[in-house]
Amino acid sequence: MVKYTTHFLKKLETLFTELDYTVRYEKGSFQSGYCIVENRKVAVVNKFFDTESRINVLLEVLGVIEYTEDKLSEKSSKLLKAIRNNSINEENEDEPSN
Repeated sequence: MVKYTTHFLKKLETLFTELDYTVRYEKGSFQSGYCIVENRKVAVVNKFFDTESRINVLLEVLGVIEYTEDKLSEKSSKLLKAIRNNSINEENEDEPSN
């Protein structure tokens, strides 16, 4: 389960930095709350979002962008695996069990 704290948000921002992405909080009319500038590896998040919304948006962006894990520190690698396991578990909960 994701903890919606500023500490977790900082961990996500560090993860993006290690993936060579810049996270910026800007004003804009983003339909989904974020914008990805592909050729610059920049993720722009609506600056008016609260911590929980920022975390949800960054998790969504993480599922959309392409990256390699070879540059990640051990902490960031563990965080990424935990995020993947959590999202996989949530997806499986939605499916009816036979």
